[in-house]
Amino acid sequence: MCNSQGANGVCPPAQVFQEKICGNFNGPIAGVEVWSAPAGAYFSGTFEIFNSASSTATVTATGTSNPAIALSAAPGNTGSQSTNQPTSFTITAGAGDSGSYCINLYKRVLA
Repeated sequence: MCNSQGANGVCPPAQVFQEKICGNFNGPIAGVEVWSAPAGAYFSGTFEIFNSASSTATVTATGTSNPAIALSAAPGNTGSQSTNQPTSFTITAGAGDSGSYCINLYKRVLA
């Protein structure tokens, strides 16, 4: 609660903070959670998965958010999705599949 902060007891506006997390993966991996956060920590996020052209099969990613994260990327392609209230991101890739992922997260913080 904001009682006497700012002029005339008005709360300062919240600032939007962006966090970017990227990494690589090499299969086989079966449903490995690469990121998680408590409910309400972030108000939105963009999730991206890239599947190397040298991969032999489609890689997938899922996650808990609104709407639920459901990505797939064939070899040499990228899948991305923007969501609200994200709390987890999980990748599945077969043997010989590899690639990268990037997550852009947004949260409000008081200045």
